[in-house]
Amino acid sequence: MKVIDLRSDTVTKPSLEMRRAMAAAEVGDDVYGEDPTVNRLEALTAEMSGTEAALFVPSGTQGNLLALLAHCQRGDEYIAGQQAHNYRYEAGGAAVVGGIQPQPLEFSADGSLDLTLVEQFIKPADSHFARTRLLSLENTQAGKALSPQYLSAAREFADRHQLGLHLDGARAFNAAVFHKQSIADVVRPFDTASLCLSKGLGAPVGSVLCGKKELLADARRWRKMLGGGMRQAGVLAAAGIYALEKNIEGLQRDHEHAELLAEKLKQVPGLAVRREENQTNMVFLDMPIETAEKLKAHLAGKQIHIGTGQTVRLVTHLDLSMDDIERAAREMIEFFAKGKK
Repeated sequence: MKVIDLRSDTVTKPSLEMRRAMAAAEVGDDVYGEDPTVNRLEALTAEMSGTEAALFVPSGTQGNLLALLAHCQRGDEYIAGQQAHNYRYEAGGAAVVGGIQPQPLEFSADGSLDLTLVEQFIKPADSHFARTRLLSLENTQAGKALSPQYLSAAREFADRHQLGLHLDGARAFNAAVFHKQSIADVVRPFDTASLCLSKGLGAPVGSVLCGKKELLADARRWRKMLGGGMRQAGVLAAAGIYALEKNIEGLQRDHEHAELLAEKLKQVPGLAVRREENQTNMVFLDMPIETAEKLKAHLAGKQIHIGTGQTVRLVTHLDLSMDDIERAAREMIEFFAKGKK
C-alpha cells in the first residue's frame, strides 16, 4: 500500500527524472565559484526573481539567517510574526549567531503583519533600545498567500521608516501560483528573499537567497563562516534547476487537492476544518489532543501519516495524487463516523 504523507511538503522525494539530472550534473568547486551548475542555478533564480544576485544555500533556515546577518549588526532588531519560521522555528539563530534581537508580533488572520501595529513597535533612536533595522515577512504564512496590494504597502512602509525588507519565501512559489503572478512579482518589493526548492517544488535539498548585490556579497561571506560552502554542489543545484523548470505549474494541482480535502472533511459533523480564502496547499483541523493522537494512530495503520496537536496541519504536495487525497479523506471520515474521537 502506498504511503500517503500529509505532515508537510518537505517530505517530497526527487523524481527519477530529477535524479537523472543530478547524476548528469557538471560540477566544480563552488567555494571558488567554479561549479557551473550552481552558477547556472543562481543565474536562473536571479533572472526568474528579477533580483540582482542569488546565492545557493543548503536550507531555508540558513537562507533566512544569512539575510538577517546581512541586514543587521549586533544590537539591531528585526520585526517578525509570533509564528514566523525565522523567529519560532530556527533555533534562535539570529540572536545566538548575530546578536540580533527579534521583536515578534501577532499575525493578522490573513497571514500579514498589521503595519499599523508594526509601526508601534519600531524603536526610537535612543540608547536604551535596540535599533530596528528590518521587517521580515513570510509568504505563504500557514499556507496563506499575502496579497500583492499588501506587499506593495509593506515596501512603502519600509521605505518610509528606513527599514530593510526580507521575505521568508519558503512557499513563495505557491503564493505566485495562487495569485497568478510570476515569482518576480512576489519578490519585487523585497531587498532579500529566501526561496525554497525542497518543499512544493520537490528538490531534495536547498534554497536560494536572492536580492541586492551588496547584501548578497555579505551573505556569501556569512555562508562560508556558517559552513554552507558545499564544494561540488552541482549535483544538488541540478535538482533545483529541474524543480524551477518543471515543477512550478504543478503547485496549482496541490492547491486543488487541499481544497478537495477540506471540502470532504467538512462533511464530518462537529469537526472544525479551517481553510481560508487565501490558503494554498494546507488544511487545518482543530480537535482535542487526545482525538488527534487517536486519529494519527488510526491513520498510521493505514499507511497515512499526519501530525498531531490541538491543530492538525494537513499539507498537499507533488507526491500525492487525487486518488491519494480521496483515500486519506475516506479514512479520516471513517474514523470520525465510528465515534473514535
